[in-house]
Amino acid sequence: MAVNRNDIGVIVYAPALKGDDGRPLAIVHGMEGALPGLRLGWTLSEKEAFVALPHRDEWVAAERTDGGFPFLCNDDKSRPVTLTGWENPNGLAAGCPPHLEVHADLPLDAAGIAAAADVLEAAAEGARAFWGHATPFDAGVAIAEQTSPTLEGPPRPPRGLPALKRPEKIRSPEIPHRLGWLNYWSAAAAQAIGFPDPSRDAELLSRARRTASGGWVVQLTDAPLDLDNPAHLDALKRAYERFPEIGGRSTP
Repeated sequence: MAVNRNDIGVIVYAPALKGDDGRPLAIVHGMEGALPGLRLGWTLSEKEAFVALPHRDEWVAAERTDGGFPFLCNDDKSRPVTLTGWENPNGLAAGCPPHLEVHADLPLDAAGIAAAADVLEAAAEGARAFWGHATPFDAGVAIAEQTSPTLEGPPRPPRGLPALKRPEKIRSPEIPHRLGWLNYWSAAAAQAIGFPDPSRDAELLSRARRTASGGWVVQLTDAPLDLDNPAHLDALKRAYERFPEIGGRSTP
């Protein structure tokens, strides 16, 4: 399915799948429960035609495409919702083993925005993720540039955002590589970055909630992150200042 600039990208980072791992189905069922009316009962052919999956759960449980699970979607190209996962051969931190990346996309409309936090939480908790985020497409591109090297060498982030270190320069997989509009931090990730500090995090805590596993979903701005909005850009910069561990910036 073509890249949609009017979407919310959800990405979570988790330990690699092993053996008869039930996490892919937990993620699928969790997302369907988080977004009212969603049924991830289709995949796409090479010509991007819908292919129904009458035995979807059995297919997902048996198929380990790229060390993850196969592409799933709803059957509405006007409001596409997609989900897939794969094993990234690189570690999330120095000396770490490969990891599972789960990627989902939601429409950037009223229903998608309302469900985004629940979808992020469902995907992350289902994957038993270290950390993750949900971010509108345009803001996500700018944030990705915080770690992307240029032809001249190091990253040159836009909009005055800080440069972030590559995973091989980060000391543990629990440390998030970047921020997003909605942030999922496992209990271990929250501890690694020092969240929450009641004396410093009152604003963030007003838009945060605990998860069943003891992690957190933390929302930076009330509306979806828009870096053309000076208040949103300032909120993102303040969060980076508050958590220097994120992106490995506190590591010498």
